[in-house]
Amino acid sequence: MPAISIQQLLLAGTHFGHLTRRWNPKMKKFIFSANHGIHIIDLKKTQTCIDKACAYMQGVVKNGEKILYIGTKKQAKDIIRHEASRARMPYINERWLGGMLTNFATIRKSLKTLQNYEKMGQDGTLEKLSKKERLVIDKERGKLEKVLGGIRDLKKLPGAVFVVDTKKEHIAVSESRKLGIPIIAIVDTNVDPDIIDYPIPGNDDAFKSIGLITRALTDAIEEAAVAAAERQAAIEETVTGHAPEQRGERPPRGDRDRDRGDRRGRQRRRRPGQGQGQGQGQGQGQSRGPSQGQSRGPGQGQGQSRGPSQGQGQGRGPGQGEHRRPAQDTRDRSVTPAPAKTEANETTPPSTESDKS
Repeated sequence: MPAISIQQLLLAGTHFGHLTRRWNPKMKKFIFSANHGIHIIDLKKTQTCIDKACAYMQGVVKNGEKILYIGTKKQAKDIIRHEASRARMPYINERWLGGMLTNFATIRKSLKTLQNYEKMGQDGTLEKLSKKERLVIDKERGKLEKVLGGIRDLKKLPGAVFVVDTKKEHIAVSESRKLGIPIIAIVDTNVDPDIIDYPIPGNDDAFKSIGLITRALTDAIEEAAVAAAERQAAIEETVTGHAPEQRGERPPRGDRDRDRGDRRGRQRRRRPGQGQGQGQGQGQGQSRGPSQGQSRGPGQGQGQSRGPSQGQGQGRGPGQGEHRRPAQDTRDRSVTPAPAKTEANETTPPSTESDKS
């Protein structure tokens, strides 16, 4: 983690606060003394706060979140743009649009419009339009680029925001607090530090002071980004190295199809007595013969068999031919006696196989 010495802070003028009559009493714990009507900031506490802010921002980056840099005052514009670009983080250095965080869905639509304009300029679509239409698009594109160019790659709300001069960027601070986004900020003696999650007491008006603190935070972010990239590469290498051993090599597609066909073929085979074939077998079903069902032969089939078949299908004869035998009545005559002949009811007894023969 980069360390800043007290000597560096002194040379940058970080210890100078505002006039004593413009101070905020809540900043008393960060003030060392007053000299010629100007408060002097305790630089030891500034060092401690910088270290805490760096540690927190590194944790945010390691979790894959973005940190939004915000600084629209004249002294901070160039520093914010340069340091945020170096850290590959989004930034706002021109003007804060109301609702940039709380109404992020609308901002995303404007960003999509900006991306469409840029795409039109790249693929030559813009050249096919009339001169007036090109002027209108160029003007609109310039406005969007100026205000939203720093957050064109921001896909979701940031994990934290870094603010220079919370008094000037009070709208951004208010929106961040409303959404619960942590705030890291340089706080001077005229602001309220209690609304900031990680305050850094220091001079927020001096160019050197802003640059020194912002560079220290950016260096910490870069270290965390490099460490996160190395860790991700190690994880991918480990997964890639062990994946073939765990799963094995996948056979060619032709072999897989052949194996699938073999499995299907094996599933179609049936053991004797359980198949759906035409032949000799023993089944359960409809046979119309002297068997356990309705069959037309001496077979016991599950389906309609017309012979001594054993399958579920239609067996005809001893093979696959058609062989029919006279049907036999298998009802038990011993249970129900034949009715006696009377004058009122002259019933012919049912014929038996012996009578028919």
